[in-house]
Amino acid sequence: MSAFLVLSEQSRHKILFEKLSNTLMGDWYFIDNKSNFNLQIISQINPLYIFIPHWSYKIPLEITERFACVIFHMTDLPYGRGGSPLQNLIVRGFKETKLTAFRCIDELDAGPVYCKATLILSGTAEEIFKEADQLVMKLIFDIIQNDLTPKEQQGEVVSFQRRTPQQGDIILLTTLNNIYDYIRMLDADGYPNAFIDSKYFKLNFSNASFENNELTAKVVFKELNNDS
Repeated sequence: MSAFLVLSEQSRHKILFEKLSNTLMGDWYFIDNKSNFNLQIISQINPLYIFIPHWSYKIPLEITERFACVIFHMTDLPYGRGGSPLQNLIVRGFKETKLTAFRCIDELDAGPVYCKATLILSGTAEEIFKEADQLVMKLIFDIIQNDLTPKEQQGEVVSFQRRTPQQGDIILLTTLNNIYDYIRMLDADGYPNAFIDSKYFKLNFSNASFENNELTAKVVFKELNNDS
């Protein structure tokens, strides 16, 4: 019986793992800690695939050369290689994207593609990530059940730069649409919220709603430490 491994730092992907292990034949394993992701442990598991819905670290070459490591990236590769794909898409006005399943190689986001699925970019970042998790499961089913062979990426390469927390400042935005997009695209666990800094306070925004040309949001005031 084949073995499969799900690699992710996100606790929500334990639910994805449980659904996969209860639905697809095979021995399923879950790793969420960098110290447990090494060649010795992976060799003992000997997975047919290592599925990686979220991982912040570079996958060692000694592992990618021996095992099929499948990464899920929220752009229509080769468009959008690089960091902060969701935020970079939304600030560029995209309403939908492709979730791409591709094999990890040494070059960032450049590996051959197994398959893609359409992802709608509406709602908060948290809601989009949950929808993406459903698509990850669909793509994993497709890869395993149809024994897909990855194909080299085709098209023009467009790279994204990882966005910094400072880029969440909404003070200079000039439309309600843009403010809404900034708040929602940063509204997820582990992300720094959209914000405005005043002289004495930092205002953090979340839970945005935009209807009838009226924008509402939850605002949290945090007192700044000023020497003056």
